[in-house]
Amino acid sequence: MAKILIIGCGSIGTELAEVLMTKGHQVVGLKRNPPVNDIAAGIAYFKADISSSDSLKALSLDFDFVYFIVSPDGRNQESYEAIYNAGINNLLAHFSQAEKTPPWFFISSTSVYGQTQGEWVDEKSITCPVNATSQLIRLAEQSLMDLNANHVIVRFSGIYGPGREYLLRMARQVSAIQQDPPYYTNRIHQTDCVGVLVFLLECRLAGKALKSCYVASDDDPATTWEVMSWLAERMHTSLPSPKVMQPKADMNKRCNNQRLKALGYLFSYPSYKDGYAELIDNGRD
Repeated sequence: MAKILIIGCGSIGTELAEVLMTKGHQVVGLKRNPPVNDIAAGIAYFKADISSSDSLKALSLDFDFVYFIVSPDGRNQESYEAIYNAGINNLLAHFSQAEKTPPWFFISSTSVYGQTQGEWVDEKSITCPVNATSQLIRLAEQSLMDLNANHVIVRFSGIYGPGREYLLRMARQVSAIQQDPPYYTNRIHQTDCVGVLVFLLECRLAGKALKSCYVASDDDPATTWEVMSWLAERMHTSLPSPKVMQPKADMNKRCNNQRLKALGYLFSYPSYKDGYAELIDNGRD
């Protein structure tokens, strides 16, 4: 049994905590605003705002593993600074006091890749984000890896699932979609987000050597036109219309997940068609 800290207990962090507890692990969830009774589904919570070093003073140091799954309050640079600059630095300073620094699983994003021509990217690809928020995520990654090579970066692509149904709403609105040149998108179902994080922990506990970084995205990168056309057909709504070609996009790439699959992970939802078909069918119940 391991003692595990989950920094950031939103939907994915909470589900991860629940799964880990069923496997016998002791879990503490660090959350800025935990449930009023401080306990939900058996999770022990520690109330803290990671952007404030003072709120971390009473946080235990004796964790075996740390998951960092924090989402900024907004998409602006200030919100990302609070998490990926001040927050990370405060946490690293706090755990520097431990006799043995626990290894982290740091949840990052494939937005750290800045490729724009539909290139395939993997863990060895150049990370060259153009926008400031993605640059902050990349700097946080680098801070962790420079400190301890045992930390693991997990780069999620676009997360979807129950409660994350933006594309379904978009498909109902019969939007104009770029068709040519192709604009590629990448996804991972939130169930697989949790599955990947549990899988990597179990690999480490089993003594398997882990790489420092994994791209976590499903098997089916697809163009926006392809995805939206399929959704429209499945939902029996009008097909999208071609959109006038836009200037070069900030990001346009296809994510290669072979390193993760070679380790042995099997996706519950290998394609957007698997995940969205379930969401659409459940919505009809």
